[in-house]
Formats: sequence, structure tokens, C-alpha cells
Amino acid sequence: MSAAARSYLSKVLDIMEKNALLRHQVKWTEVRRQAFSQARAAQKPSDTYDAIRSALQTVGHGHSSFFEPKQVEEVIEAPPDSSFQGPEARSLGDHVAYVSLPAVQGSDAAYERYVRQGREAVAKADRPGACGWVVDLRRNHGGNMWPMLAVAGPVLGDGKVGMFVDPDGKTYPWTIQNGSPRENGRPFNWGDSAPVANPDVPVAVLTDGGTASAGEAVAVAFRGRPQTRSFGEDTYGVPTGNNDHRLSDGAVLVLTEVKDADRTGRSYDAPISPDEEIPTMKLRSGAHADQVLQAAKNWLRKGARGCGSGRSGPRSGP
Repeated sequence: MSAAARSYLSKVLDIMEKNALLRHQVKWTEVRRQAFSQARAAQKPSDTYDAIRSALQTVGHGHSSFFEPKQVEEVIEAPPDSSFQGPEARSLGDHVAYVSLPAVQGSDAAYERYVRQGREAVAKADRPGACGWVVDLRRNHGGNMWPMLAVAGPVLGDGKVGMFVDPDGKTYPWTIQNGSPRENGRPFNWGDSAPVANPDVPVAVLTDGGTASAGEAVAVAFRGRPQTRSFGEDTYGVPTGNNDHRLSDGAVLVLTEVKDADRTGRSYDAPISPDEEIPTMKLRSGAHADQVLQAAKNWLRKGARGCGSGRSGPRSGP
């Protein structure tokens, strides 16, 4: 192995050992031995990539990844293109509004477009004032949680909505202020969000096996919110937080470093079960009977009928 390759691999392993969520559980001497053995003929940094990926299988908690320089340009820094799918919102009738939050990953321009499109859609769906909301996180495979929270913020409500927890028990709160998220007190560049007409109404959250990573973080943010109930199927099972580490050759190590926790302090690192489990039903025609959405609407309409009349909404889930 050349000195350059050895130095590169050693620095990547140092980052893993210092920051990984599993850092207190891993036998690092063995991880290093296997990595250097696999990369023993490496002459340049790129020759160590396979050894890095193998190490991540041991220390990455099933959520970490490694991007080569070309992949960084194509995935992490990609601007929005013609296939961009942002949030959608609409009224479902009976004073119930609906917003879908798809996955988002890419450049700052992609995040800005996602937030702008989502906030405009939420404002339109809220007219003349929703008395209940459906937040659809199904098939949201993740990416960046903060643009999602920037859209959902007015529905979530201001205050602490969750946190990251590291292996030493240190917490990093997620908060909403004026409808916009803050990470450990740090605001983003999207500005405040217009409030919804009725911020304290019932909310139904929809999840399935495709709800993962950042999508699961948004589901966690709604856990513990009053008058909130979840419907659908268990999430994918990686409700953990990643951090990007840019390396000397332009590659990026995306490393799982923290667990998600809700506003009550309960942490998650496995599939999250909904309050009301409803398997996806497929009809003979190939279409899907959206029984999950129907169950959510039925629950919400009980509270929506009392919106503004002094009646309380439906009970939240456990």
C-alpha cells in the first residue's frame, strides 16, 4: 500500500471511530485490520473505496453510505431537474386538508424549491381554514429532513418537536419557530412560514414501509403532538441521523451518528409502528384501495365537525 492510500484510509477510519453511532460497540482494532488487509495493494485513495464500504457494513448501522466524487455531483449536489417532485397539498372536503411530503435530496436550489412549493401548497389547501390535516409520509425514503419540516412546521406547531441523541446521551433539539425549523437553535435560510388558520387541530400521519430516514424523522416529530394519530404500516426502520464528511479527493462519507427522539425524549432506532395499523390493499384491477387515507379522514372528520365550536377533537393515539 502506498503512503497516500494508507493515510487516506486511516483518516476515514478515524472519522468513523470518533463519530459513528455504534462507536462504543465496535471492535475497532478488528475493523482496521480487515480494512487495511482488503486495501493492502491500494496505490491511490480510490483503491481504498471498497475497504471503506466494507467497514461501513460493520459500523454504519445500516444507514451510512459512501459517495465517490462523481456520485457526489450526481446525487448530493444535484440541482432540481424535470423529474423534481415537491410537496403537494389539497383540500379533502369537510374542512380536512392534505399534504404529501416526498423525499428530497440535492443542492440548496432543490431545497429552496421544495420549501417554496410546499409552503404555497399548504397555504392554498388551508383556505378558508382547515380543521384537520393529513400529513402523508408514505414512500418518503428520506434525504434531508429540514426542508420537510419547513413545510410541515405550521401544522406541527412552534416549540420543541424532537431531537437527535448521540451515543453519550447528548441531545440536539429540533424546534419550530414561526413555522420554520431550527437545528440545535440554528435557523435555515428559508425564512418564516405563513401560519395555518387553525394550528391546534387534529393531525393524521400516514406511514408505510417506504417511509425511511428523514421521512421517519418527520414522523418522529409528530410523535407526542396533542391530537395526533398515525395510520398505515411500520416504517422502514432507520430513524437515525447522518452527517456528511467531505474527504480530500471530493468523496463524501455519510455516517450515521445519532438516533432520532421525539419531544418526550423517547428515542428510535427500529421500524416505527403506527397507532392504527392498516395494510395496503391491492385491488384486482391493479389499483390500490387507499384505506389508510380513508381511515385517517374518518378519524379527522370527528374533530373537524367541532372546529371553532368549542368542541374538542378526537383523541390522539398512545
